[in-house]
Amino acid sequence: MLNAVVSGTPGKKPPLMIAHGLFGSARNWGVIARRLSDHRQVIAVDMRNHGASPWMDQHGYEDLAADLAEVIAAYGGRADVLGHSMGGKAAMMLALMRPQYVSRMVVADIAPVAYTHSQLHLIDAMRSVDPRRIEKRSEADAELTGLVPEAQVRSFLLQSLDLAGRRWRLNLNVLEAEMDRITGWPEIDRISNVAVLFLTGGESSYVAPESRSTIKRLFPAARFARIPGVGHWLHAEKPREFEAAVRVFLDG
Repeated sequence: MLNAVVSGTPGKKPPLMIAHGLFGSARNWGVIARRLSDHRQVIAVDMRNHGASPWMDQHGYEDLAADLAEVIAAYGGRADVLGHSMGGKAAMMLALMRPQYVSRMVVADIAPVAYTHSQLHLIDAMRSVDPRRIEKRSEADAELTGLVPEAQVRSFLLQSLDLAGRRWRLNLNVLEAEMDRITGWPEIDRISNVAVLFLTGGESSYVAPESRSTIKRLFPAARFARIPGVGHWLHAEKPREFEAAVRVFLDG
């Protein structure tokens, strides 16, 4: 089963599961998880091939959705779900394939469509850093700079560098092999009536206007909201605004 970081205690509200994006982990969501756990239990998971969760050869969205369902089953059988990017696609697949596990859902800055961009260059960048000879995170940051000029992206990637274990907490080989499935979206003839909020960054292009018809076809109860002045990592750039939007929807 997936590694889970649990905040808060069970209450009247359903637990909230948080599913992170590609190259992320549960620890990326620590602050938001703790703040949202004031009135409910929050379960932030490491997705397969990430963090402390098992490494597996397959990384399709059917697989990721099954992983989430297994965790929800262990925490009562039904939960609200918050997923960002890759985690958002996994959450959508869960709501389409196993809607009985999902009460309400927030999908952060991603659509149920295939994207043409790839993240293979970030895998190449991480491979260029040999954890066996790195003593300080600042050394790894310096080595990444030439390939990843954005300081925010480097900081994000380095959260998955295990200095003590001299390794990356990412199954880079499988993530590389499965990249087309990660950036893609399978053909699926299902409709989910789960209440879902598509929460996007005002400066992000991940949820294009033309994607809304696909979203409404798969999720007829979908609502849309936007946080101005932020990009794809809306939860990191404006965490208070993000938290407030999530609370309003889940408690609505």
